[in-house]
Amino acid sequence: MTTSRDEPLYVISVVARMVGLHAQTLRYYERAGLIAPSRSVGNRRYYSERDLERLRRIKTLMDDMGMNLAGAEVVLRLTERIGELEQQIHLLADEIHRLHAEGEQRALQEGRQP
Repeated sequence: MTTSRDEPLYVISVVARMVGLHAQTLRYYERAGLIAPSRSVGNRRYYSERDLERLRRIKTLMDDMGMNLAGAEVVLRLTERIGELEQQIHLLADEIHRLHAEGEQRALQEGRQP
């Protein structure tokens, strides 16, 4: 499902100005697998708001925190994994609450204390 943050909107020259990086740097990040902009039929790169956020995080990690590109990549991948695990925790917690409520309901129907 594509959200508005995933909608490809910006060409590489605009993104380079917005983020403060050279277009060649953006191409390098794409070759390194750090960013994956959408492509048009004519093979032009189009970046989404989510891509911009990711590029800004990379720039911050490298410029402000002194990381190299490999370190920034590790941080991004770990951050994404943490987000995935947090989603799984929320799903599991919801499932536990649902099962607990079902158990209480069953106990009440059987005349037992929940």
